[in-house]
Formats: sequence, C-alpha cells, structure tokens
Amino acid sequence: MAQSSDPFERLLGEAARAGTYPGAAWAVGDARATLSSGAVGVLDPADPGRPARPDTLFDVASLTKILAVWAVVGTLVDAGKLDPAAPLEAYWPEAAGRPLAGVTAHHLLTHTAGLPLRANLRHLYGSDPQDVRDGVLAEPLRHRPGEAVAYTDRAALILGYLAEHLTRQPLPRLARDRVWAPLAMTETRYGPLPPEAGERCAPTEYDEETGAPLRGTVHDFSARLLGGACGIAGVFTTTADTGRFLRHLLAPAPGTFSAAWTAASLRVHTGGLVPPRGLFWHPAPGTQPADDVWAHFGFTGTALWVSPARDRWAVLLTNRLRLTRDPAPLARVRDTFRGMAFR
Repeated sequence: MAQSSDPFERLLGEAARAGTYPGAAWAVGDARATLSSGAVGVLDPADPGRPARPDTLFDVASLTKILAVWAVVGTLVDAGKLDPAAPLEAYWPEAAGRPLAGVTAHHLLTHTAGLPLRANLRHLYGSDPQDVRDGVLAEPLRHRPGEAVAYTDRAALILGYLAEHLTRQPLPRLARDRVWAPLAMTETRYGPLPPEAGERCAPTEYDEETGAPLRGTVHDFSARLLGGACGIAGVFTTTADTGRFLRHLLAPAPGTFSAAWTAASLRVHTGGLVPPRGLFWHPAPGTQPADDVWAHFGFTGTALWVSPARDRWAVLLTNRLRLTRDPAPLARVRDTFRGMAFR
C-alpha cells in the first residue's frame, strides 16, 4: 500500500487501523482556506465496505456547547439582550428565589457557578422535560459562585434555557437562524436525523433498547430525554461545516456572533483558579494560555481547536465511542494532531 503524502492522513489512518476509532474526518485551515482535509477508516466495523467520508455526519456531543450555545449566547450579548455580569434573577423570573438567583451567565460560561456535576437527569427528576427543567434550576449549589472551576453539563443546559427565555424561541431554531444559516452550515442540525441524513451518519454506542448502535440519534442520554435537542448535546455536523464556523472566528462575517465576542471568549476569565477557562473554551491540553490554542472536546470522540494568534483552526471528528469508552488512545492521537496543526 502506498503511503499517503498528507501527514494528517498518515496519523489518523494508522490510528483507525489500530482500533482507536472506526473512522475519522478532519480539516485544518486558516482565515482564508482549508489547508488539509479528508477522511479515514470506516463508518462502522460491522460494515467494513462503507468508508468514512469527508461529508460523513458525526454526533459531536459536547461540541454542541460551542456550535450552538456559546455562539447563540454571543449573539445575545452582542445585541445587548444579555449582560454576562448580571445575576440571573435580574432578568429571569425562573431563577428568582432559587439557588441560581445570584449566579451570572459569566459564572456558567466559565464553569464557576458551583453547579452540581454531571448526573443522570432521569434518575433525579423523572422523564418529563418540565420536571427536569424545574429540578435543574432548583438544585442547590456545591459552592459559592466564583470559588472553583468544575466542568458540568448543567451550565450549557441552563444557558440554553436562558437563551430560550430571552428570545421565546427554541434553541435549535436560535442556532439555525442566528449561527448556522448565516455561516452557510447547511449540514448542521439537531437530531434525530431524517433517514437520508442518517445513512451518512457515523454510528456511536450500542443501544440495548434498540438492539443496534445509535445512528442519527444523539448518544447523550440527557439530550435524548429532552427530545434530542438541548444545550448539553444533540448536534450533528460535518468537518466542512465546522470549518466554516471556525473560520468565522478568525475572519468574522456579518450576521452572527461578533469578533468582540470571540476575542472576549478566547482568554482566561478564571484568574488564578485551576484549570484556567475562557468562556466555554479552554486552553488545549498540553498548552498554556499564552500559547493561544483553544479547544473543546466531545465524548463521542470529537474535537475542535482555534488560535487567532497563529491564524489556524482544526477539527477532528471520530466515532470512537462505537468501539470503546476508553478516552486515552484518542487523547494521544488528538495531542499529536493538535501539535501538527499548530506547530
């Protein structure tokens, strides 16, 4: 077999053959163009004749927090509809009189609100979406806002609820109208995917209820409980669409979140607390804030990075969860991929 001349294809192809994931798609670029892109491996090891393709749709899991929630919140801040420093009770009646009353959007974006950590929402609050919402908003804080950094899915869930309250529109419509449509991200949407799109989707984990791997249905259980669309997870997309999104961070176009929002988000907002955090973004593992490589990862095996100082962005989408819950092998591949993209 002839060896590829693209170093990204060599790295990612070797990882696919080693069983790190069934398939992967990647893209690396700058403010002007995509510099490298492609796909390796297969959609599903049970169907080795179907290769992963550059237009494969992936369940991007927590990248939803960036592609939908962070971006929508940015449009609200830009429009003066949301003051990140104001307590939630000042403009959200549901927060008044609850533990969240004095929490700010800034606390949520930096994971310093003191919210409980990830938990099974159905086990705690039942299966009714309104009961889940009431339970999440009423949950006591673990510590006073601003005292510590602790990543929790609840921050994005609550910010999604807040965006819906401020606009009286559902989060999927907000993301589509305010972010994805202006950036021509025509393949990006919340699931469940229609059958024709589901055929191009990389499956994730085996689901005991259906007796098959999840495909076109979000893997995250909390998102499924809430109809497949919420601030935690639920978005499906391609590397090309994600590249359009990341290119906007480097070369903003009118009609969606601004350069000011991006610049404010890609810097440390947590002072001396560790780990350091921007606004939903964090310094890439293996880097320092001064290196200006910012990242966000998804549980299904997805990742994106951006660096204004280096004029570079990168995205790596995989369905490693189809094979394993062990994150370590993919973490090593990610670190190498990031080092190559931002050298």
